[in-house]
Amino acid sequence: MSRFGAEYYRRFYGRDAVHNRRQIASLASAVHSMCTWWGVAPRSMLDVGAGPGYWRDWYRNEHPRVRVFSVDMSEHACARFGHERRDITEWRPARPFDLVVCHGVLQYPDDAAATRAIDNLAAACAEVLYLEVPTTHDYDHTVDAASTDMDVHHRSARWYRARLEKHFVQAGAGLWVRRGGRVLLYELERTR
Repeated sequence: MSRFGAEYYRRFYGRDAVHNRRQIASLASAVHSMCTWWGVAPRSMLDVGAGPGYWRDWYRNEHPRVRVFSVDMSEHACARFGHERRDITEWRPARPFDLVVCHGVLQYPDDAAATRAIDNLAAACAEVLYLEVPTTHDYDHTVDAASTDMDVHHRSARWYRARLEKHFVQAGAGLWVRRGGRVLLYELERTR
């Protein structure tokens, strides 16, 4: 039985899910708007660990001209929601995407695999990465343990930043801009 099978999706994407389609639509709208504000309106978008496909669906409905590619490592998610089966810890796309979304993925692989995943996300990203991954602090103080998978790797923000900052500049609110990309941030727009 796969960890990310039908039972996982019933448990974490059912009626009491942390995120629903409406909430992701609001988030996707904000992320897309920030990219547009920065002058890099996405023409292509990669959704990594796409799960039920809320990001992909929002883009297809709201911005049908954006080339969207959704991947997940779960056989169940791919069969049910129509994604390509890919594991970001091992896979890099042939060409980069303007926007890469990695929502609730990096807490699952071990340290070595998560480090490879970050390097692969960087290779996949031409301009902007939206990343959501809970940290140890979040598990202790922020997340709702009743609706969040707690059987994951608990890592510090420092651990993630040490790997992400090789490739990206943190802009806040889950947004990371590619070093050497077209986005130029004012000093106070950056978190460091």
